[in-house]
Amino acid sequence: MSENNENMSMNEVMDSINDSMHRIHTGDLVNGKIISVTENELLVNIGYMSDGVVPRNEITDDEEVELKTIFKPEEEIKVCIMEINNGEGCVLLSKKKADKFAAWDDLEKAYNNGETVKVTVKEAVKGGTVAYYNNIRIFIPISQLSFARVEDASVFNGREMEVKIIEFDKDKQNIVASARDVEKAESEKKREELLNSITKGERREGIVVRLAKFGAFVDLGGADGLIHISELSWNRVNDPSEVVSVGDKVSVYVLDVDKEKGRISLALKDVKGDPWNDIFSKYKVNSVVQGKVIKFIKVGAFVELEPGLDGLVHISEISYDRVNNPSDKLTIGEAVSVKILNINEKDKRISLSIKDAAEKPAEDYPELKDDENSSVTLGDLFKDKLKDFKFQ
Repeated sequence: MSENNENMSMNEVMDSINDSMHRIHTGDLVNGKIISVTENELLVNIGYMSDGVVPRNEITDDEEVELKTIFKPEEEIKVCIMEINNGEGCVLLSKKKADKFAAWDDLEKAYNNGETVKVTVKEAVKGGTVAYYNNIRIFIPISQLSFARVEDASVFNGREMEVKIIEFDKDKQNIVASARDVEKAESEKKREELLNSITKGERREGIVVRLAKFGAFVDLGGADGLIHISELSWNRVNDPSEVVSVGDKVSVYVLDVDKEKGRISLALKDVKGDPWNDIFSKYKVNSVVQGKVIKFIKVGAFVELEPGLDGLVHISEISYDRVNNPSDKLTIGEAVSVKILNINEKDKRISLSIKDAAEKPAEDYPELKDDENSSVTLGDLFKDKLKDFKFQ
């Protein structure tokens, strides 16, 4: 009787042990705890009657990696059951396959939730690039590599990128991703933040990203602002390339912000150095000053009085002679004396005269012309006007 009771107890113990052990099948993903680490394998407790072994080739393809620097005893890892018995009484495990299964789950979750993942671009192929997420191949079309136009996809080789999954088919092992959508969303967020924070009158740092005939576009870190050609310098500028180049780092003033239209107007020139700020302390109407001819238009010529300050000499004010074209009498760069006829501070316009800055030619007053042979006297000139005047 005691022997039967003892057998019953042993059977109960064995049943209890069996019940405590996990039932495992090939292909299962299980959690394990590392028992030991060698150069070529990991010994792992997976809660089964036999421990599991993860050979080096089921951990990494990098022969230079030292397992002891990556894994430590007591560390928990996820592994995939390859064989219940590897022939040596151990369960054969794979960490690479477990990582791949987990990666597929991550990608499916990211696709369903509209989340982003980080991938590494390996190579350029026809129509785009191939990238990898934990050894899972992902295709990125060239049109989805960047918000900007991409001419050569190979420049992305080796680059880590944040992407959004736009096509996902686990059965066909097909995944298509977009970095463009992520970049666009980030750009719109930065643009909104910049437009909400930027204020008129402040100074900002930026980078010149594009030149046009009418000015230069500057990236302020989220949105581009325009420096109109007239705001590049106090000197007259014919082309923006005379002042800035693409890639230049510049410090600019914010002239105006239109948040509704998303437009930012900038100035590169120092707004405090505006020569119009103290115009009347330096220039007076009817005074004669020196200038330089800088531009011709149909109705006259512009004369620069100082950098950033010029005035118009109307064609009728160039000479006492009839002038059909300003270039008939003047040349670009020529130094001239001009008389200030008017200063319009509101519209920032100055009217000048070259002819009034010079003495009227003597031939315009033939009666006063100096002639040694002339016998005309003042009495002769004014006798008609003085004939009725009575002297006392």
